Amino acid sequence: MSSEIRLLPIKSRSKKIDPLQGVLDLRVDRETEIQGIGMGVLSDGTPFLTQRGLAHLCGVRNAHIGGISVEWNEIPQKPRISRIRDSLSSRGVTSEVPYIQLKDGARTIYAYPDSICLAILEYYAFDAGSNCRDEARNNFRMLAGKALQDFIYTQVGYSPNTTIPASWQQFHDRVTLAYHTVPHGYFSIFKEIANIVATLIRSGAEIGQRFVPDFNVGQHWSKYWIENHLDQKYGERLVSEQNYPSNFPQPRSNPQAPYCYPDSARGEFHRWVQEIYLAEKFPAYFRTEKRRAAVPPYFTQLALATLSPAEL
Repeated sequence: MSSEIRLLPIKSRSKKIDPLQGVLDLRVDRETEIQGIGMGVLSDGTPFLTQRGLAHLCGVRNAHIGGISVEWNEIPQKPRISRIRDSLSSRGVTSEVPYIQLKDGARTIYAYPDSICLAILEYYAFDAGSNCRDEARNNFRMLAGKALQDFIYTQVGYSPNTTIPASWQQFHDRVTLAYHTVPHGYFSIFKEIANIVATLIRSGAEIGQRFVPDFNVGQHWSKYWIENHLDQKYGERLVSEQNYPSNFPQPRSNPQAPYCYPDSARGEFHRWVQEIYLAEKFPAYFRTEKRRAAVPPYFTQLALATLSPAEL
């Protein structure tokens, strides 16, 4: 996310989350959602789950996790809060609040650090009595210890020891969100032209967040599809779902609803890309994008030289 996010509580090096340390410049560095589990990494490297994501992992309703947060500092402590806080204490973690509250424009994010998530997950796995959940037990066995941190880092493409070039990271962020969004037997424009974006990055192009050529390709291919009555040849296309990452400028319009096309049309699509789109439409696209200041001046020449039909 590019916007400034204001922090209430933070996790210090002493493993104590202290809401009294004031307002700091902490933000969400990476964020995604995998099978209903919202997760991310804060700018200080802390992996987290959203409140809904944690509820999904525990197999309970969102309101149950919200209830734990409300009861966190009640006196006397309720049994479930005591169990959860005792679990944290056994790991050397103390917490004045169970989440880090961040503000992104009108959106409030409740980021539950991985240590808090594991303690709550353990409670619903083994200590909640009749409220224990099989999902929580199974997930705790898979994610105990350092596994939850590693899982979140992997899903959002974060490496605490390696700086990933921005262009590759932005490409990865989109690929991650588009992975399971197309029905079996169909293909998406974004996936099919991923080689174009990868080729540009390998050639040294600094791909920005506004560079989304799949939108332009999709418009021209859709027109070609309709004009040539390709539904009669290959079958009907479908509307799928696609989301932009939260650190792009487009996510407020999520979810997107691009068309996906029958696999049987894949060969014709690639022939069209080579013979028509790259030869005729691609130069015009870059002239438009350049006017919008979405790409640096050198980018047009590099892209056209790199992606001539003969090169692909």
